[in-house]
Amino acid sequence: MTTQPTHAEKLAERKERTRESLEDILVVDVDVHVHEIPSEMAAYCDMPWRKSLQRIGAMRDDRYLDLPGFSPGNSAFSAPYPGGHDGTRVVTSPEQMRQELAEFSIDLAVLFPDHLLKLAVFPQADYAAALARAYNAWLIDRWCLRQRGLLGCLIAAPQDPEDAAREIERYAREPGIVGVYLPTAGVDPLWGHRGYNPIFQAAQDADLPVLLHSVTVVLPVFPCQVHKYETPFAKHAVAHTFSMMANLVSLIETGVPERFPDLRIGFTESGLSWVPFIMNRLDKEYIEHRREMHYLRNRPSQYIKRFYFATQPLEEPEDPSDMAKLIEIYGGEDTTMFASDWPHHDFDHPRLAYQLPFTTPVRRKIMGENALNFFRMDAAGQRLKLKTG
Repeated sequence: MTTQPTHAEKLAERKERTRESLEDILVVDVDVHVHEIPSEMAAYCDMPWRKSLQRIGAMRDDRYLDLPGFSPGNSAFSAPYPGGHDGTRVVTSPEQMRQELAEFSIDLAVLFPDHLLKLAVFPQADYAAALARAYNAWLIDRWCLRQRGLLGCLIAAPQDPEDAAREIERYAREPGIVGVYLPTAGVDPLWGHRGYNPIFQAAQDADLPVLLHSVTVVLPVFPCQVHKYETPFAKHAVAHTFSMMANLVSLIETGVPERFPDLRIGFTESGLSWVPFIMNRLDKEYIEHRREMHYLRNRPSQYIKRFYFATQPLEEPEDPSDMAKLIEIYGGEDTTMFASDWPHHDFDHPRLAYQLPFTTPVRRKIMGENALNFFRMDAAGQRLKLKTG
């Protein structure tokens, strides 16, 4: 005997049939990686560093994020990934990128580098600044194609804040540029240091947000001293998150949100579960030390709730509602942005964030609308209120 569905079951079935899909909504991916080819970038690089890129480009072995003179390994001789998976896939052309992102229903993508995720570890300031300038020119010329939904972030070399500020001013009105990337892996001093004021001032004046982005490195620089861990499992579990927490505390400690009240700040590739912890911890410390933090007009949590956070690598608790609750704790319904980290080995498919148990309006915000607000652009990738002079 066949059991007839109840009225409630019929309603649930009808709701599921009519539920929108990824294809129905705007998906903005705020963390996608292009692959810098030294021989290509050489044409955009100043002398004498152009010769360096030409020599690096002549090397036959383009090791993934481990290219001498361009992307130091800093891996503490970790073993390769087992089972044949080495995590070295790259995308080398806008055509390839657009085709692959379309398969995931990603409409707009914000681009970050591969090799130059490690720019902050270079000790030679003039070389680091030259690499940043070459990358910015190469990115705009080769990759920033708004009609294809590919949008770029300028690199701000922390080794030379004045030069980085000039780069932001130079490209402030470039329509394919939507943000400023702050290299965070191994950065010293941390990004709250007042020496970086020229970068923050230039970004604020240009109405461009800044985005901190890290990568796993092993360096004798806080908080990258992860050499005591034996495995990539342990290093990767903490490296990105430690780096983001350290820099967020630095930004709050020196009052960056007060000194640059119109500056929009984002954190990418560190997951989300650490945000409620550091928010509540800083509030506790602020209550005890508020006299010495007299330049902060609000609790740290009030500033953190204005920061934006990218989902990848999104934590996956047994109960997905736990993740939704964590986002609610830091007020993230309006400040959380989807990120995939394509094409890296730990990339997140859009379905992972899309399936979190949120209402339809909140889901649309996280998958795309929050990113539009953060970058101040429309659904076509056009920057709003773009300054004309």
